[in-house]
Amino acid sequence: MAPSDPSAAQGPGRPEEQAALSAAEREEYDRLRKAAAVPHRRLRYTAGSVLLVLAFLFAPLAVVATWVHSTVSDTDRYVQTVAPLASDRAVQHVVTDRLTNQVVSNVDVNAITKSLAAALQKAGAPPAVVDRTPALAGPLKSALTNAVRGVASKVVTSDQFAQVWEVANRRAHAAVLKVLTGEGSSAVQARGNTIVLDIGTVVDNVKQRLVDAGFEKAAAIPSADRTVPLLKTDKLHKAQGAMRLLDVVGTWLPVVALALAALAVWTVPAHRVALMSAAIGIGLMMIVLLTGLAVMRGVYLDSVPPATLPRDAAASIFDTLVRFLRESARTILVIAVITALAAYLYGPGRGARAVRSGAAWSTGAAGRALAHSGLRTGSPGHWLDTHRGWTTGVLIAAGALALLLWNYPTPASVALILGIVVFILVILGILSAAADRPGTGSEGAGTGATKTLDR
Repeated sequence: MAPSDPSAAQGPGRPEEQAALSAAEREEYDRLRKAAAVPHRRLRYTAGSVLLVLAFLFAPLAVVATWVHSTVSDTDRYVQTVAPLASDRAVQHVVTDRLTNQVVSNVDVNAITKSLAAALQKAGAPPAVVDRTPALAGPLKSALTNAVRGVASKVVTSDQFAQVWEVANRRAHAAVLKVLTGEGSSAVQARGNTIVLDIGTVVDNVKQRLVDAGFEKAAAIPSADRTVPLLKTDKLHKAQGAMRLLDVVGTWLPVVALALAALAVWTVPAHRVALMSAAIGIGLMMIVLLTGLAVMRGVYLDSVPPATLPRDAAASIFDTLVRFLRESARTILVIAVITALAAYLYGPGRGARAVRSGAAWSTGAAGRALAHSGLRTGSPGHWLDTHRGWTTGVLIAAGALALLLWNYPTPASVALILGIVVFILVILGILSAAADRPGTGSEGAGTGATKTLDR
């Protein structure tokens, strides 16, 4: 049997019982409730701020660690990194000069002139001719140098050199491990404070070309120092230790940095503001990383003696080796800018409201025009309009997932995914606005969307 007392049916804690509070009691209750919430909110803001600072510190380290890890563990990535050096003019000049010097230095021109003088004397040549034979050493060495440089230049600038370069680097991918860990043996080696590349394969190719061109004695050239210095630093051992550490944490550090940023956004009560702060902070750290690379470039170029490596060749080598690191930093910077802009557009600012209103009016007008032409979407359009927030969230999540699954994303790939997401959102907005007949409710769709975004 139902109780006769209405208040008994409500039970304790019901809205009707709370409504019995007087105005003074209600005011005191609200005051105490807010006072109790203040320490909790402060704690959440403090914890979120600490997490954001950690995420900012880890962000550039994560980018560098990922670059090192991918370059070391991915053979194709490594070959792709060093491949442009084979066609770089400055590097080609260095390799050509080094090959020429190595070949000419192993040819005893004085012995040749002595042999020639002995042969002339034996043949009964005039003494004046025999005595002047040593003077041929200079012109002979110059002619030999020009001939060898011509052959070496043809080898180095040919497509065959690029193929040999790629094959040699693919086979010698373990060289990166040797430089970073000091273990194993490969073409790229750490000698003291200098990282060098063994170009023995190219030397053998040039020797064979010289033999084919008529320089038979080139086959007897001994295996001298056949290396090209790539990088020279007085702190190679410290760098090796740092690189080994980055290689170990290369897999997890990006995950930790992303998790810290996400946890900070979830912890702070104002999620949208926290997301905007995280994006701006990470973007600034990417700018710091790019600035650091520019400073390191100048320091490296100043530390390389011109006798060891010309400045233009050193610059080409540095820029080639770190270009994927720069590209990764720029990619994350673009993502950070897009994230911060999106967080702002979802806020209550006047500019954000104007953009949302303009977008809603545009899609609404296009939808009404579509409906006016007889292409009404009906129930599906109503469903899209009702679940606008849900579909928007799914699309944004899908775009973020596509970036996470993209193998080495670039600013161009980020722009492509952003364009696809925005395009689909526009199409869905038009379809939802075309659900009703002209003038019956399409105008309200855009307004409703704007109100939903304002929340």
